[in-house]
Amino acid sequence: MNGYELYVAFKTLIIKEVTRFARIWQQTVLPPVITTSLYFVIFGNLIGPRIGSMEGFDYMDFIVPGLILMAVITNSYANVASSFYSAKFQHSIEEILVSPTPSWLILAGYVGGGVARGILVGLAVTLVSLFFSDLQVHNVAVLASVVVCTAILFSLAGFTNGMLATSFDDVSIVPTFVLTPLTYLGGIFYSVTMLPDFWEGVSHANPILYMINAFRYGFLGISDIPLGWSYLIILGFVATLTAINLALLSRGHGIRN
Repeated sequence: MNGYELYVAFKTLIIKEVTRFARIWQQTVLPPVITTSLYFVIFGNLIGPRIGSMEGFDYMDFIVPGLILMAVITNSYANVASSFYSAKFQHSIEEILVSPTPSWLILAGYVGGGVARGILVGLAVTLVSLFFSDLQVHNVAVLASVVVCTAILFSLAGFTNGMLATSFDDVSIVPTFVLTPLTYLGGIFYSVTMLPDFWEGVSHANPILYMINAFRYGFLGISDIPLGWSYLIILGFVATLTAINLALLSRGHGIRN
């Protein structure tokens, strides 16, 4: 395929993925916005005043970055996992596989759709947060790079889930029993420096902790984790998952007999 053909193939995949979640925005975009609004009300307005400040900031301001990134993580992941497995289940993925489209472009198309949904939901949640908090941006470059890299990472993770899943139950197991606990234990509602030494050490094994702290740094200028370590973890996982997904695609795992 020449450059123009690659562009057309990538554009087609992106349009397909974006159209897929945009047509049912009442199910893909609205629910996470409502759910996060409840977090703002319950944890920020009701519980926040009892907690007071956190790391020198109002508790509501402290939790907003983590809640925004949580919406990005869950929606990037869910979009790709459900979309790719549905394509497998309906055998529509075979139409792409018999075309000359390279594996890396197929992966990029699905990941692009996941990133689009994750960032769209993140922006919607950010707009809602303005009703509850006076957001201050400390570093735009860090903010933008972390949210994009995180959306890419979890879109790749969703693709892996879609590749390995053999039923719709498999698509929901990982978000329920792995992704959700890691997200809640990633320092959204607290600083890990408050934990006993043992549990603080355990928390450092949670990759989401690094993403949330880096994103919080972009807003507030504070982080429990050195910024360099956060980028290293994020980019390391992106590279690893990219290699895994390309290997699975080249073997046709679960999609070729």
